Amino acid sequence: MAVQILFLTWGIAGAASGSGTPEGCQGLTGDDLDVCNDASDVGTTIGVGIVVGLWVTADFTLGLTYVI
Repeated sequence: MAVQILFLTWGIAGAASGSGTPEGCQGLTGDDLDVCNDASDVGTTIGVGIVVGLWVTADFTLGLTYVI
């Protein structure tokens, strides 16, 4: 159960870190700001996807060892 809580916390923290205007986008306006925000959102999505993938892998491994 501790592994589930760890991954859930990690996923929520990763998703929450992508909210708001990124530090690197401050001072930009117009299309430049939109592109910077979109790039940040894509990076956040990839990061959370990796966390979910690791979560599934860990669950599969733990489930397999429990069955054995």
